Amino acid sequence: MSITLIALVAAAVVIFWAYGIYVSLIKTRNKTQEAFSAIDVQLKKRYDLIPNILTIAQKYMDHERGLMEEVTKLRTQVMGIPSSFENIDRKIALDAQIAQKMGQIMVAVENYPQVKADQTMITAMQTYNEVEEHIAAARRFYNSAANELKNAVEIFPSSFFARMLNIKAVDFFKAEDNTLTKFISFSILKSNDTCSPDFTNCTSTLFTVIVFANI
Repeated sequence: MSITLIALVAAAVVIFWAYGIYVSLIKTRNKTQEAFSAIDVQLKKRYDLIPNILTIAQKYMDHERGLMEEVTKLRTQVMGIPSSFENIDRKIALDAQIAQKMGQIMVAVENYPQVKADQTMITAMQTYNEVEEHIAAARRFYNSAANELKNAVEIFPSSFFARMLNIKAVDFFKAEDNTLTKFISFSILKSNDTCSPDFTNCTSTLFTVIVFANI
């Protein structure tokens, strides 16, 4: 086998090796972008619910008006950011502030029985919590993808190609676990109501009760 042929084979191996790393890196970046897109859809649903919640809260919660104005400003800012891979970190940072301040509002609601008894607020918060659950599921998928991308851009040899392509790691999407408030609705049975032994079939007068619990 001639030296020229050996050199050509070696060059082909290196090219295929480099191409394999390039493809893997691009797939990892795209997976992260796709994962954030899933979160972004749920975040938009959350942002769409916020004005309705704040409108109801403003009827009763005079002391929190400043906090609600901050949420409104942050919502306007984050919704003005284009949904692109380059803006992921900015969106995550602003959303963390929104989640924290919304959590403060939810905790403050405990001091306003009128708000807790408002049926429109109850419905809005039930929907809000459903969206939060979807965000939590999407967050886990995104953070897993973000971790893969972080490893790819930091570990050689893929880190070499990442620098060439200007591919960077992105922030993890952390939950504001000490500020979210969960609304739980359930029914209370009166003493003269009847139920089957397993409580799956009841004839009762239902009362909606809202419990505020930090999660």
